[in-house]
Amino acid sequence: MSWFKGIEFAHPAFFWLFISIPLMVGWYIWKQKQLQGTLNMPTIKGFTLVKKSLLPKFRHTAIVLRCLAIAALVVALARPQSSLSWQNSTTEGIDIIIASDISGSMLAEDFKPNRLEAGKQIAIDFIKGRPDDRIGLVIFSGESFTQCPLTIDHDVLINLFADVRNGMITDGTAIGMGLATAVNRLKGSIAKSKVVILLTDGSNNSGSIPPITAAEIAKQFGVRVYTVGLGTNGFAPYPVQTPAGVQYQRMPVVIDEGTLSKIASITGGKYFRATNNETLKDIYFQIDKLEKAKIDVTQYRKKTEMFLPWAIIALAFLSLEFVLKNTLFKGALT
Repeated sequence: MSWFKGIEFAHPAFFWLFISIPLMVGWYIWKQKQLQGTLNMPTIKGFTLVKKSLLPKFRHTAIVLRCLAIAALVVALARPQSSLSWQNSTTEGIDIIIASDISGSMLAEDFKPNRLEAGKQIAIDFIKGRPDDRIGLVIFSGESFTQCPLTIDHDVLINLFADVRNGMITDGTAIGMGLATAVNRLKGSIAKSKVVILLTDGSNNSGSIPPITAAEIAKQFGVRVYTVGLGTNGFAPYPVQTPAGVQYQRMPVVIDEGTLSKIASITGGKYFRATNNETLKDIYFQIDKLEKAKIDVTQYRKKTEMFLPWAIIALAFLSLEFVLKNTLFKGALT
């Protein structure tokens, strides 16, 4: 139905009139049966053969034209309109830095396939769901650096995130350094809302900046920090390379929840605990709801009436029916 692509109808209720077409066809068939009769002749001798004509084969053309005319008229009455619309939108931007721990303990497999890969994939899904925000990526272990600055080009960000792996920097857990680097990326932002999502599975044991000091710096720059502790309760399976191959050891899960909670509290954020893939997804979902930009949309619409061509088509079919009925088919058997 490419004819009606981009078309709206002002009075679609008129389409109910299409019911009249099968009713009219039924009435026509019934009348045709009433007109049939029989003629008895004693003999056909003396009658010359009548020349064959194509007209009888087309004797139902009139009803076909009438049905087409009514169909076109119904469409015209429904008032088809072409609709051209556009909109202006303004948004109060949100700048987000994801600060991810990539230390060796992130290879523990209480998440599937492990904490690091699960965190990457779920964060990428979060990024895809926020196309209007500038998002960047900071990674930290024994030290920290910016993997991707704030950008609206999320394809580039996702590719850089996918390349993140353990061993890119010195091992350790420098939570304070990771947070400070993230805040440094946001300090010059003019966005109304500046957010850091910090994920770690341990406690600060490296770096020159204490986590609480980094949190105070974040507060001064108006940066809100959501902290996420990754790890199941109790022990987690951790892969260890041995001469006999990969062996798994049960390692205790030690997360400094007190410090993470204090960081969130100082900056006006919130602390979350993720114990598996599903709870981590839910945490990102909650953050997504908490950090929504307000969008003001002004919509413009221009409509053009398109009923006239259908009315002309209906008139053309009715005129053709009238002409044929009073010329070629005049006096013909019906």
